[in-house]
Amino acid sequence: MNILGSLITLYTVVLLLRVVTSWFPPASSQSPMASVQLWLYKATEPVLAPIRRTLPSMGGLDLSPMLLLIALQILGRALG
Repeated sequence: MNILGSLITLYTVVLLLRVVTSWFPPASSQSPMASVQLWLYKATEPVLAPIRRTLPSMGGLDLSPMLLLIALQILGRALG
């Protein structure tokens, strides 16, 4: 697998971790989990925010991670 493909796979895992951790209440600021949640947010929000702004309002349902996952899969397959 090439380096770009590996980076796409890694970012996909980071994005999935952000989605999963978003299902749980935020950890207290003293918890190591809080640092992980913050890191996941900082790593994914710069990509998710523009997608979220372009999508129509879905009544509180955020589909930007799903759209980004689909785009990453298409890009990964296109790269081979």
